[in-house]
Amino acid sequence: MTGEDDPGGRARAGRGTARAGTSTWPLGARGRSAAPPWLDAAAAPFAQGAGARLARWTAHDVAPGRLVPWLPVAFGVGVILYFSADREPHLWAGLAVTAIAAVLCVAARAKPLAFALTLAATMLGLGFTLATWKAARIAHPVLTAPAFNVSLSGFVERREERERTDRIVIRVHRISGARLDTRLERVRVSVRKGMAPEVASFVELRARLSPPLGPLRPGGYDFARDLYFQRIGATGFVLGAIREAAPPEPPGLWLRAAAAIGSLRDAIDARIRAAVPGDKGAIASALITGKRGAISSSISEAMYVSSLAHVLAISGYHMAVVAGIAFFVFRAGLALIPAVASRYPIKKWAALAALAMASFYLLLSGGAVATQRAYIMTAIVLIGVMFDRPALTLRTICVAALVLLAITPEAIVHPSFQMSFAATLALVAVYERGLPWISAEPGSPLAARIALWGGREIAAVIVASLVAGGATTLFAAYHFHRLAPYGIVANLCAMPAVSIWVMPSGLLGLAMLPFGFDRPFWWLMGEGIGWMISVAAFVTSLPGAVGRIPAFGTAPLLLGTAGLVVLCLLRSPLRWSGAGLVLLCVALAWATSRPDILVSADAGMVAVRDASGTLRVMANRRDAFALREWLAADGDARDAADATLAEGVRCDAEGCVARLSDGRPIALAKTAEAVNEDCETASFVVTARNAPPHCGVPIVDRNAVRAGGAAAARIADGRFVMDWARPQTYRRPWTPQQPAAAQPPVSRPAVAPRDATPRPADLEPEDAPGHASPSVAPE
Repeated sequence: MTGEDDPGGRARAGRGTARAGTSTWPLGARGRSAAPPWLDAAAAPFAQGAGARLARWTAHDVAPGRLVPWLPVAFGVGVILYFSADREPHLWAGLAVTAIAAVLCVAARAKPLAFALTLAATMLGLGFTLATWKAARIAHPVLTAPAFNVSLSGFVERREERERTDRIVIRVHRISGARLDTRLERVRVSVRKGMAPEVASFVELRARLSPPLGPLRPGGYDFARDLYFQRIGATGFVLGAIREAAPPEPPGLWLRAAAAIGSLRDAIDARIRAAVPGDKGAIASALITGKRGAISSSISEAMYVSSLAHVLAISGYHMAVVAGIAFFVFRAGLALIPAVASRYPIKKWAALAALAMASFYLLLSGGAVATQRAYIMTAIVLIGVMFDRPALTLRTICVAALVLLAITPEAIVHPSFQMSFAATLALVAVYERGLPWISAEPGSPLAARIALWGGREIAAVIVASLVAGGATTLFAAYHFHRLAPYGIVANLCAMPAVSIWVMPSGLLGLAMLPFGFDRPFWWLMGEGIGWMISVAAFVTSLPGAVGRIPAFGTAPLLLGTAGLVVLCLLRSPLRWSGAGLVLLCVALAWATSRPDILVSADAGMVAVRDASGTLRVMANRRDAFALREWLAADGDARDAADATLAEGVRCDAEGCVARLSDGRPIALAKTAEAVNEDCETASFVVTARNAPPHCGVPIVDRNAVRAGGAAAARIADGRFVMDWARPQTYRRPWTPQQPAAAQPPVSRPAVAPRDATPRPADLEPEDAPGHASPSVAPE
């Protein structure tokens, strides 16, 4: 009896098939099996077992509530897509896509998979639309060409102290200048140290203004984009005196509030630095007020090299310490009053007091991106305590990301946002799922003694340093082109002192400031900072303290970010696929080729890679800032003033010549005569003048860099392939709009112009009445 006639046989066959997985392969065109039977028998059980296991893992990762952390990821992808566009998107396009995705999401709510996919599409469209709307809402003019003698007046909105100069942001009331092509809304100018006027004062001054600084190399960080979202249309420096004048109208409420907060920050900063002079006081002020400009460059560099720079940026660690101390002190004080402790919810009162203290600290510190993220997360936790709700840490960081991106979508391309959220996400994932022993009760007397002696806290610091350092390595390598091999040593030595010595002393000093007893606490804080500086200096002096990484593109960055997100958000073994993405990221970053020629945005400086693979620099005027960025992106440890940068470069009054690795000459021409000569003798010419029409080699001239910005060239199959910081297809609100004629040249030699006059026989009558060929009859 066959299985078709016997139901029991069908059941047995089904069980046997399910157990053994012996399904046949498809037949070929002539009825032959597409694969040998032995291969089918060996592969099918494995395939079915792997498929079932994959299904279980997938079901575990998409269980109810598990997809919520992916909502801010989809939102962030939408924001990234906005910043990836070559042209400014239309707002209606994003709104339409978001609306369609939302309708489909509602229609698919009964189908879990379709609902999840359409919800992700809705969040992606929402992120794209909000970023587009933010750019349209703050739309303002951007300076397109330098203006050398500009008269302007307006309110001072922000003041920033730096090591050698100060900077102010002016909301323009009146502006005029001979070469000024637009009326700007805000400008940022540098002033002499100590000469910056107060916030909310109305000033009149003359200044030299320049367009916002674009990328210093193709693929580099776009400073103009940052300034655009700060509503700043030009930068420059003051010429002459700054005169304070009577304002034409009273400053607004927001400006008065900013002035009050700024005055408070200045007063606290002055008090701290009077009590603790030098870098100790500057760092102490940075930890309390967020003012980091007074820290010397040498100490700042040592902090970066030793991986202690995160201490200077007020973030989750500082906010947690401030809120935690406030919560503990307030609750402990109320617990000392039995009548209050037994009748009232002092825990909730302590949470409210900690929230108030955290809010004050946010205002006092200047409210940077990392501080905003930390405040939002801390506020969610404290509000949860007040309402007896558990603080789900992974969801907390997701809410913080959504809120921050909805308010400031431009933050997603900033290194502070990326490194802050990467470190926090990794720490939350590790402490929530990977290290239960940290919060577990000691299982033996020995374990209890180790925990009592601080062994658990030491282990926690080590793990936190490793996890946070590993999570931020990719972003530090991408933005700053460096690694910190001894970061765990520096953090292990310095962070306990910061936690139990520096920050508590600073908070006590802040509390005692109104009473006039703050100086001893600032001194005590400075001594703890002195220990931290000593640790940073020691680690910086170790051999190999700086790991230099050549620049790589956005593809490895996105792959590595996706790998980190998968590792942290998935719970099943599928999360280890994120490690594969990270490995692929490393491989792509390692395989990135370096440019053979770099050209500055003003065509006044050129770097050429010689036969040794080292950059050699020739310049009309050396731009130290751009040169430092070039060297860092090349993984080169030399300073911008290093004499070896000019080795192999021959210069005279007409220009400079350097040779590529294959011996071909690259010329930087200073005069018109040199340009004509170099077009005959060099293989590649750069000049700040206009190119002659018949140059037979690739040339980068004034019009080219005006249109495309900084440039890089790579040799491919003996030809020069050009990359531009701002390709001619890229036009966004923060890029100065250049005339259509000023476009980057193609990467092939120029040819002599050809006669474009059409033949008379080819003309239509309407094109040349009376001159058309007789054989062409009018229609």
